[in-house]
Amino acid sequence: MVSTTRTAIAERPTTVVRLPAGPVEYRLEGDGSRTVLVFHGGHMRAGLALGEEVYADAGFTVLAPSRPGYGRTPLTTGTSATGFADVVADLCRTLGIERLAAAVGISAGGRTALTMAARHPQLVERVILQSAVGFLPWPDRMTRLGGSVLFDPRVEAGTWTAMRALLRAAPSVALRMLLRDLSVLPAGHVLTRLSAADRATLTGLFALMRSGGGFVADMLPVPDCAAQVGQPALLIATRNDRSVSFAQSESLAATMPNAELLDTQADSHMIWFDPGYPRVAAKIRDFLGKD
Repeated sequence: MVSTTRTAIAERPTTVVRLPAGPVEYRLEGDGSRTVLVFHGGHMRAGLALGEEVYADAGFTVLAPSRPGYGRTPLTTGTSATGFADVVADLCRTLGIERLAAAVGISAGGRTALTMAARHPQLVERVILQSAVGFLPWPDRMTRLGGSVLFDPRVEAGTWTAMRALLRAAPSVALRMLLRDLSVLPAGHVLTRLSAADRATLTGLFALMRSGGGFVADMLPVPDCAAQVGQPALLIATRNDRSVSFAQSESLAATMPNAELLDTQADSHMIWFDPGYPRVAAKIRDFLGKD
């Protein structure tokens, strides 16, 4: 049986290393002989873990860097998906990691994972994408305009302070509001299908999020390298995702030479908080176990 038990959301200890390209914040957890590299999505940083239990349960070490603009990694380190992929390759060398069992890209971190695999195929064995942004236009015009205002580095702290206040005062109202942007299904329906534990975990996660300068940078275009990613790739997404359309994964699957697309049928972008996730976790473990 595959364990998908989630640990309580809390800030985890991280390290900052100064590389020639600049400072990089990262978290390295586990003592497994093989390492999985995780690029988390928007509003996330190295100290916040999401969807990593499946790797820990399978005995992998997890390396999670903060992408440029998030946490303690400044925008000037790498500055782009291409530049940061090279920075992370340097980080792996510094840490003595010669091979990565997989590069995992979650949501807005998907394009960095793909760029990492394309630029450093000798380092990356496999690719796993989860609710990931590909190379189709993203986000839509309204999200881009709203995101540019609400998550501008000069005001994003205030945006998240207001959100945390609402999460404390009326968590169900706050979750319903957030889920409207994460699912094409009615937010109330999605909320009622979440367990009490999952509601608490999501509330804790949203309360710890910050955007820094990272989210505005995430909305910038990235050169399409999908055809250059020849490693085995598992693309995990749901048609119910409003934040990142299923078309992103369909386009990647049609372009990447060795990709498999799994439709989880999850209720929202947050595929880990769905009754069907144990099946997805089992698929991930099987994918990582292949020779």
